[in-house]
Amino acid sequence: MTKLDAFLGKLENVNEAGDIQGMIEALQSTYSVANVVYHALNLDDGPFAALTYTQDWMAHYQNQKYIRVDPVVKKATQQFHPLDWNRLDWSSRGSKAFLGDAVSAGVGNQGLSIPIRGKNSQFALFTINDNERDATWSKFVGEHQRDMMLISHHIHQKANDLLCNEVDENLAKLSMREVDALTYLARGLSRAKAAEKMQLSEHTLRVYIDTARHKLGGINLIHAISIAQSKSLIMP
Repeated sequence: MTKLDAFLGKLENVNEAGDIQGMIEALQSTYSVANVVYHALNLDDGPFAALTYTQDWMAHYQNQKYIRVDPVVKKATQQFHPLDWNRLDWSSRGSKAFLGDAVSAGVGNQGLSIPIRGKNSQFALFTINDNERDATWSKFVGEHQRDMMLISHHIHQKANDLLCNEVDENLAKLSMREVDALTYLARGLSRAKAAEKMQLSEHTLRVYIDTARHKLGGINLIHAISIAQSKSLIMP
């Protein structure tokens, strides 16, 4: 069983919102990174966060109003794709000061942040970061970015299920593996590659695809993927 499969299996059994914090801490340990953060701004009644940053750093971030100069937050509100911190603009004086304070607080000089958008204008940000050289971090991102995208989606789905009063009927019906199958195919992977990524036979993958299509009312796979994307059931 892969790290991804083991984590998703445990996440699926989480029944209390407070237990998501434990899953975030487990993810930090499993992938040996400095920090993992999940922060949703508008899940039903308000924000929700599960993270491994220290309380001192969070208070300092707020007191210094670093949100105004944080390149990660600024860029995440403008696009859907994962953000490798190395590719962001840290040239301003404010951004440099922010990064220096962050590293001193144990945040890590490297990071990968994944914007998440859900129904009813939901917005969340999932981040992993670590202290690594550029080459080492680039290798880590290359090996684990797709896993992190799936994990971030599943964490958001779990938080949505546990914290929101109104649950999308189709969201509740789709299993995590059905979501995975549609997500991989939506990103252009062949069925063979998707099955390999999920460590399934193509026959089993076909079962997940067919059940997901039936639940969504899609007339074919493309239609089912379109419906899933329109309902924010899968990530772009």
